[in-house]
Amino acid sequence: MAAAAVATPSVAQSPQGAVARPLPDAVPENAPESCPGVESEQAGHAEACAGCPNQNTCQTAPKGPDPDLPIIRERMQCVDHKILILSGKGGVGKSTFTAQLAWAFSSDQDRQTAVMDIDVCGPSIPTILGLRNEYIHSSASGWSPVYVSDNLSCMSIEFLLPSSESAIIWRGPKKNGLIKQFLKDVDWSGGLAEEAALKGTAGPTVDYLLVDTPPGTSDEHLSIVGFLRESGIDGAVLVTTPQEVSLQDVRREISFCRKMNVPIIGIVENMSGFVCPACHGRSDIFYPSTGGAAALCEELGLRFLGSVPLDPRIAKCCDAGESFVDEYPESPASTAYLEIIDRIKERLAQQRAART
Repeated sequence: MAAAAVATPSVAQSPQGAVARPLPDAVPENAPESCPGVESEQAGHAEACAGCPNQNTCQTAPKGPDPDLPIIRERMQCVDHKILILSGKGGVGKSTFTAQLAWAFSSDQDRQTAVMDIDVCGPSIPTILGLRNEYIHSSASGWSPVYVSDNLSCMSIEFLLPSSESAIIWRGPKKNGLIKQFLKDVDWSGGLAEEAALKGTAGPTVDYLLVDTPPGTSDEHLSIVGFLRESGIDGAVLVTTPQEVSLQDVRREISFCRKMNVPIIGIVENMSGFVCPACHGRSDIFYPSTGGAAALCEELGLRFLGSVPLDPRIAKCCDAGESFVDEYPESPASTAYLEIIDRIKERLAQQRAART
């Protein structure tokens, strides 16, 4: 199946400036189904390339280090901490956790927080952050992320689609190209980096960049790790639910991180029991038959960041694009979010101290 073109809004719909557009597909239109992409080291040599009319061109095309990596490294100099949010399987509340983490980080008005949504086929971060029907605009300094508040911004493919119902039917190379654009072409500092350079105070202007990834260990994960290798990744936060079926997939995610040399900041157990908003009674919805995430961390020598209980008001806030921690500070889930953030900050400080 050929990669489907995604229609983007016209400039006429954007009086504030030009509308950002994704790069064209890295796979030729007449390529076979399993084409590795013209930028791949296997281009022209893979089994799928046999008989392709582009095989000779791909074989003779120059190969070598990605010329965009230095550009990405320079662009990422404005970001202090880069954190991946991973999950082995879908449905564990990873995007919800990412958004609530971003809300909580941004509650400190002296800190700049950004969220990059690379769940290309299921972009839900804009809805959770209350940014539906927004568009990305481009300027001389690059694409401008969409701002939730003065110190919280977001970038997602959702902003490039003609409607929230549009399906993204893309091959891996097309997804990888978009992720590269998010890193290379987005002015994550919102112009603050240029102001700091003019004042002679150049340095990171974005304190936290949270990268929301799709479930599993596939194209998007390999791309983000590869593109950020020279810039440095502070680590990954793994999200799971208590039952063993979810923990099995987290074990694979742990293996991925270790093979790709991505530090693991810790594991969060989401949906850890249900807390009734009325009586505050607790019951286990997903039974931790093998001890849950805490037992897994003890087994593998990882840091257990905490458990977030189920609260039906979390889903309500996600649909409304509101910060759950701000709306319901008395909830045990809010307390859990804040404690997890403190542990993440503590871990980041320890890593920085170890490097100096």
